[in-house]
Amino acid sequence: MELPLFPLKFVFFPGQVQPLQIFEPRYREMINRCIETQSPFGIVFIEKGEETNDPAVIPYEVGTAARILGLKRHDDGRMDITAVGTKRFRICELKRTHSYLSAEVEPYLITNGSTKRATALVEQVRPRVLEYVDLLSSASKAQLPVNKLPMDPTSLAFLIAMSMPFAKKEKQKLLSLPGVPDILAHEKYLLWREIAILQHMINTQGAVDILTGGPTGYIFPN
Repeated sequence: MELPLFPLKFVFFPGQVQPLQIFEPRYREMINRCIETQSPFGIVFIEKGEETNDPAVIPYEVGTAARILGLKRHDDGRMDITAVGTKRFRICELKRTHSYLSAEVEPYLITNGSTKRATALVEQVRPRVLEYVDLLSSASKAQLPVNKLPMDPTSLAFLIAMSMPFAKKEKQKLLSLPGVPDILAHEKYLLWREIAILQHMINTQGAVDILTGGPTGYIFPN
């Protein structure tokens, strides 16, 4: 299928809820077409180039389809939308037949979410998330709330991917890995690394300033 693309400088995951401001004419056209046809658009990560002004930008191959949940129109033509990630896709061929970028894409299914390995990795990864949050609380001298972590491997894998302060390239790698066990295994390593770095900072500096930020929300995929 052909999918209109919105290149952005962040990685978007299935289940993620994200507000977006649409102001450039070509993306207003794209979103209006998606609303009229009740069709999705794809969010893809770009590492270099401008998100809106560079038509030659080449996005990463794997992205996430987005469905529009909410819409607010402004008098000057701008739109505020709320998008939710649905399914992953892989770009087969980029197309420039519209004012905005589009691509022929194929589904990139999430696999092995119910395997024994995925379940075993959940038991290994969840404690590391809690350990990391405890260290953050200690470092920032503030008690950080932790909502109940899901036991479902797929939900946990994507929740960690979108909410942890991993580098954007690492987040793209997580999005691109083929199956849930692969994602959880790499997250296990990344969490171990982040915990070691944070523990070193606490030991050597006593306390650190923690700047937090991330996605607005998350809907656990079925």
